[in-house]
Amino acid sequence: MCLGIPMQIKSIDRFLARCEAKGVERDVNLFMLQEDEIAVGDFVMVHIGYAIQKMTEQEARSAWEIYDEMLALEHA
Repeated sequence: MCLGIPMQIKSIDRFLARCEAKGVERDVNLFMLQEDEIAVGDFVMVHIGYAIQKMTEQEARSAWEIYDEMLALEHA
């Protein structure tokens, strides 16, 4: 199963963003969202190194809550 990971943009340099989620930072390609207005502080769904969708902070937090629940069940 493949999952997209919600991440917050910390910095942007053209089509490359430095993003963070739960203390982990990654470089993320923004090329697929070039038609969207993307800014530092925005949340994006990241899949295999590409931002595939802009999302709200609430959507990102909800996704993380679900992922945390899945991980807790896996370790139960």
